Amino acid sequence: MRDLLALTENPDVISFAGGLPAPELFDLDGLRRSFDAALIDPGGLQYSTSEGNPALREFIADRYTAQGLPTTRDEILITTGSQQALSLLALSLLDPGDVVLVERPSYLAALQAFTMAGARIIGVPMNAEGIDLDELNALAEQHRPKLMYTVPTFQNPTGGSLELTTREGLARLATRHGFRIIEDEPYRELRYSGEPMPYLAALAKEHVITVGSFSKVLAPGLRLGWIRTPADLHSAVVVTKQAADLHTSTVDQAAAAHYLTGGGLETALDRIRAAYGERRDAMLAALPQTLPAGSTWSTPHGGMFVWATLPTGHDSTHRLAAAIEQSVAYVPGAPFYAERPDASTMRLSFTTYEPARIREGLSRLERAFARA
Repeated sequence: MRDLLALTENPDVISFAGGLPAPELFDLDGLRRSFDAALIDPGGLQYSTSEGNPALREFIADRYTAQGLPTTRDEILITTGSQQALSLLALSLLDPGDVVLVERPSYLAALQAFTMAGARIIGVPMNAEGIDLDELNALAEQHRPKLMYTVPTFQNPTGGSLELTTREGLARLATRHGFRIIEDEPYRELRYSGEPMPYLAALAKEHVITVGSFSKVLAPGLRLGWIRTPADLHSAVVVTKQAADLHTSTVDQAAAAHYLTGGGLETALDRIRAAYGERRDAMLAALPQTLPAGSTWSTPHGGMFVWATLPTGHDSTHRLAAAIEQSVAYVPGAPFYAERPDASTMRLSFTTYEPARIREGLSRLERAFARA
């Protein structure tokens, strides 16, 4: 993965590998004004509380409440990106040997965080509605998991979402078996079609911890994420945050709070959604002539990724060398599996480039597959 992401620094390579927002869509002028405002007060460069900037936490809480999940700022902890949020939760909640259930496939960096905490990770099969609830119930009965990790909306890597009945069933199973759910929602605001689904935390409040991020809607370099925790976990997670880095950058938090409370988010989202929707459509339109006959792929309503499955006998990792020779890259699917990887799968990100560049990249990929 590190080698693939390094390819993004080569301007000759069209990389569908990294889940990178389009830099030309960053609101540089708006963010610059907000940083100027944040630096007027020298106190903005001082140490702060581990919980985070009160105005920023208030904004996040109010947005949850407006989306049907009543929340107060006391339930929000600001983190250094959502990746730190996952690491803090793993350290706070898991002991070596604890079982964590994950979607199959699942977000690679979450698998890494749980592995570093010494957890035993077990994949739950997916179906057209999302998680296979019958399999989940059986695995929960057999393994008594501590946690279930899910990206319920526009999942990384598949781009899929949990249907309403699946969300409701997952909430019931968490209550029945007593495990907690981490719902990771970094892509929720990137919807281009379809209707929003409720948060899992709205369906099983005491069993669900929600993680969010501004990386995909403001800029990933700000490294601003957060955790919405049930009351009984909040203090433990704050202490873990304090031990990790005391607090997230006060300047970045203050600038983000100024930008968001000033109404910048909705304008940014309108611009991003329009551009990414066109890019998704460009990729989906070109895939039939790009991939080998018999391939299948997801049709996401939002997010950043299309998940493709090549015909039986094809190995996307082996084919990657031919793609790189054509100056195009993707991510093979195998690393996204906690066990029994499907070698025929691959992830393609559609957000980084404009439609014409996407079509050129997929034309290169078509040539690579023809020669492999």
